[in-house]
Amino acid sequence: MNDNLITIKNLTKSYGPIIALNNINLEIKRGTVVGLLGPNGCGKTTFIKILANLLTQYEGEILIDGHKPGIETKKIISYLPDRNYLPNNWNVLDAATYFKDFYDDFDYYKAIDMAKRLEIPLNIKFKAMSKGTKEKLQLILVLSRNAKLYLFDEPIAGVDPAARELIFKLILHNYNQEATIIITTHLVYDVQSILEYAIFLKDGVITRYGKVDQMLESTNKTLEELFKEDFRWSGNF
Repeated sequence: MNDNLITIKNLTKSYGPIIALNNINLEIKRGTVVGLLGPNGCGKTTFIKILANLLTQYEGEILIDGHKPGIETKKIISYLPDRNYLPNNWNVLDAATYFKDFYDDFDYYKAIDMAKRLEIPLNIKFKAMSKGTKEKLQLILVLSRNAKLYLFDEPIAGVDPAARELIFKLILHNYNQEATIIITTHLVYDVQSILEYAIFLKDGVITRYGKVDQMLESTNKTLEELFKEDFRWSGNF
C-alpha cells in the first residue's frame, strides 16, 4: 500500500481572472493530522472543496487512495463544511438516521452516544439549538463515520476558546485512528498542539510544508510566529 493517501500534481483553480490555487504539488501521508493554515481568502476552502469533490472544474491531477475525486472517494471522505448543513426541522435522531441510510460506514449508535455524553437533547430541533450545540452535532455526525480522510473546514472559527478545546478533543478521541485529518484554520495558536504536519497557503501557493516539530526545531519559533512571519501584511494604511 502506498504511504501517501493523497497525491496532488499541478493543481490550479481559477475563478475568472482570480487564481485561487496556483500549481499545487503535494503528498499527504496516511494516518496523519495536517493543518492547512492561512488567512481568509488564501484558497483553503477551495482546496478542501476540490478534495471533497464539491468543485470539479480545475486543472491538474488529484488521487485520493488511488482514485480521482468522485464516487469512490466520497465513500471514504467525511467532510465538515464551514457552515451549517442540517435542515432546521431535524433533530439528533433525524440526522443520525439520515447519515445511517446514506453512508455505509456511519456508526449510528456512536453518534447517539456522543450526543448523550455532550448533553444534546435528542428531540430538540436544529433551529432551536444554540450555535455551539449545532456545531457539536455536525461534528459528531462527521466523526461517526469510519472514514479514511476527514476534512474539517474552519471547525473552530467563531467559537470561544473553551469550545475550541472541546472540538479538538472530540476530533482526536473519536475519529478513525488510521485515517488522515486535514483541518483548515487561521487560528494557529489553538491548533498547533494537535498537528503533525502543517501546510502554509498564501495567495494559492504553498509557502511551507513539513512536520511541525521539525519546523519548530529548525527555526526555534512557534508555529504562530512562523505564521505571522509568512503572512505579515506589507501594505500601508
